[in-house]
Amino acid sequence: MENVTDRTSNPFGMRIPGGAVYGYGDVNADFHVVGDGPLCHGGLTTGVPFTDSVAGVRLQRVLAAVGLAAEPYAERPRLSNAYLSYLHPTVDASAVAGDPERFLDAELRAINAHILLVVGDRPLEYALREHTSRWNDLPHDASALHATEVRGRGFLVVPVADPDEWTASDERTLTETLSRLLDSDYRQTKGVATTVG
Repeated sequence: MENVTDRTSNPFGMRIPGGAVYGYGDVNADFHVVGDGPLCHGGLTTGVPFTDSVAGVRLQRVLAAVGLAAEPYAERPRLSNAYLSYLHPTVDASAVAGDPERFLDAELRAINAHILLVVGDRPLEYALREHTSRWNDLPHDASALHATEVRGRGFLVVPVADPDEWTASDERTLTETLSRLLDSDYRQTKGVATTVG
């Protein structure tokens, strides 16, 4: 088994045809932030999720406010207890043969976080479908569920409205939710995130 804890960028050595914005951060994180992709949330020039964009500036500011990032914004943020990745890490999801979500699935199993922050509608839909039993009874609208807590299978899911559309109230609410989670015994929410086949 290879030790990847000293790597922050693409720590699992993924290779996606055509290039991608790979996962980044603390591989021992309890908080896994999942965005849509580089066209929505940035990182095309830096190769780091949630950079080079308004969404990245706003999200990183919240992470810094609660102590998950060392500074309010950086192109290579120093994260502690947080990992960033994308649902669709390529610019063109059709360039990836088969199911592009399999790369995220592999990262989720490897990180094995407790809290899954899903940023935007597509990551929320994915999390509701794959990691909760709430697909049919919750709106697939990250703005409507912003900064709430959804008990999942293996994760506590926290929907996050797209940061491009945040108001000051949205940023404050997310900061308060994350602060409250950090002050709680959030690890008790963890179930079995992987299955043995």
